[in-house]
Amino acid sequence: MFWKFDLHTSSHLEALLDKEDVTLTELMDEEDVLQECKAQNRRLLLFLCQDQCMQELVRMITTEPPAGGEETKRFKYPNIACELLTSDVGVINDKLGNEEPLLETLYAFLEQPSPLNPLLASFFSKTIGNLITRKTEQVISFLRRKEEFLSLILKHIDTSAMMDVLLRLISCVEPPPLRLETLTWLNEQKLAQRLIELIHPERDEERQSNASQTLCDIIRLSRDQAGQLQEISQPDPLLTVLESQECVEQLLQNMFSGERTESCIVNGIQVLLTLLEIRRPVVDGVMDAQGFERSYTVNSSILLAIQPHLTHFHQLLLEPPKRDPMLTALGVWEDPLGNTRLHVARLVASLLYTSSSSHAVVAQELCRLNTMDVLLDLFFKYTWNNFLHLQVELCVAAIIRPCAHEMRLQEKIKPQEDASQEQDLTETPASEPPVTSEDTAHNLMVTNLFQHCHLVQRILEAWEENDKMQSEGGMRRGYMGHLTRIANTVVHNVEKGPVHTQISSLITDLPEDYRGRWETFVDQTLSETNMKNTIDLAFSDYQIQQMTANFVDQFGFNDEEFTDHDDSIGATFDRIAEININIDAGQDSANTAVFDACSKERIQPFDDDEEDIWEEKEINYATQTKSRNR
Repeated sequence: MFWKFDLHTSSHLEALLDKEDVTLTELMDEEDVLQECKAQNRRLLLFLCQDQCMQELVRMITTEPPAGGEETKRFKYPNIACELLTSDVGVINDKLGNEEPLLETLYAFLEQPSPLNPLLASFFSKTIGNLITRKTEQVISFLRRKEEFLSLILKHIDTSAMMDVLLRLISCVEPPPLRLETLTWLNEQKLAQRLIELIHPERDEERQSNASQTLCDIIRLSRDQAGQLQEISQPDPLLTVLESQECVEQLLQNMFSGERTESCIVNGIQVLLTLLEIRRPVVDGVMDAQGFERSYTVNSSILLAIQPHLTHFHQLLLEPPKRDPMLTALGVWEDPLGNTRLHVARLVASLLYTSSSSHAVVAQELCRLNTMDVLLDLFFKYTWNNFLHLQVELCVAAIIRPCAHEMRLQEKIKPQEDASQEQDLTETPASEPPVTSEDTAHNLMVTNLFQHCHLVQRILEAWEENDKMQSEGGMRRGYMGHLTRIANTVVHNVEKGPVHTQISSLITDLPEDYRGRWETFVDQTLSETNMKNTIDLAFSDYQIQQMTANFVDQFGFNDEEFTDHDDSIGATFDRIAEININIDAGQDSANTAVFDACSKERIQPFDDDEEDIWEEKEINYATQTKSRNR
């Protein structure tokens, strides 16, 4: 049957190319035109690379198609044109990248009034991005001659495709000297500052969101590619500006100037969180040469800029932007937590995990404001918001077991241990590392957590209230899992940890009633909970044997029927056929009778030799139906 089909897919295309008056749209109507283009069909490429054809292809992806008709058909040719121009064929790249008139036609798309057609914008972004990668020097030189290029990109930043153009310029320019030259040009055009200006309460939300996302991507890309510029001993100019104190202060001023809107605050915090990233997770695929996740050092200027505004963030926890009541699975919540307070909690957690020379100033201000007390209030108020619970848990863990603090302390002690091994055993041992302002600030945070925030008392009271509620038939509170982890963190760091002595002393200083309840809670309640949580849920061999035995008892199988003998195969299915399933219809006996009658009428036996079961028959549907109230 195969000779019934025409398997020579290129025959139609070749026949069209043989025509003297063939048009571009006729070729684009062929299904295999893109495949033949990527296969570098010589005759097709010669036709496409004609000046008239290239101008028409560029015009298709930059000009709104005529109105009327179906949208899929209107944008059929622009889509095919974009795929042809970005097919990564050398002759097409050379033609498009070296011909000034073609670049001018492509660039004219940016000069259109807002808003841009998002589909055409994606075609433009894909085409110019491909040229930035393949014809880098020519395209960069062309764009640098356009004084309004960056202004036009930022004018249309509400269209997400424009973000991709900027990121291509930052990440896809090679070699490193040319990339540094491009970054310097963008920095001279004040790209970072102009993006920050877009994160302002007076801007529309889409523009703010895209500007924030672009800044976050620039920071991450610049940090990931910093090694390339280190080869020529030059820092990344864009990253240097973004990490400067002046730039961060400008962002914060925009966030808290005029009316405080959730969109502006959340998008601004997103940028701050990216600046405060000390490591990138492996799931992002960002690893160093040894296969570990990359870690970064937070510039102290970022914390110095944030510190004066901590009081504003604290106030947002108390009085966030007004939100409408929210309908949840548990009813209407008149005062929902909101995205603003959640992002402020994320920011506080990031600040507590940051270790730098300015960390002490931030920690002291958080203690003065008593921010952790407010976060704990929200933790217990919003019983079912696990996003918030996780951030508060991270804050507590950062205070009780600071990883950066512990690592830094070990770095101080290690050289002294090595030196002491070389000294005579009779000499005086090395002195302890000096106490720094960061150590003092951290000790202040620990004291604040246990004395002013009453962490132990809150744990005990919340646990007892949950047990009482469950004993009365109520639901287990949604924060109990996180509360268990917080309690375990406290217990673990009382026994060992960088500040275990201080924590033990603070628990000892608790009122006698709470101290006794805590000891009982740790020895009994928490221990039993941990034991339940660590039970292996996998089925043991004994449980599998019991389930198999129950199955055999229920359906009457025996071991012989599970053997490999051929004779027993039929017996197994015979036994299955004998299984009777009884259904107690109860009061629905009338319905059962109707069902039996319909079944007898419709089911035909297979042993009727006179009737052909494959014969097509007319299907008659019942004209009467019964309605049933739901």
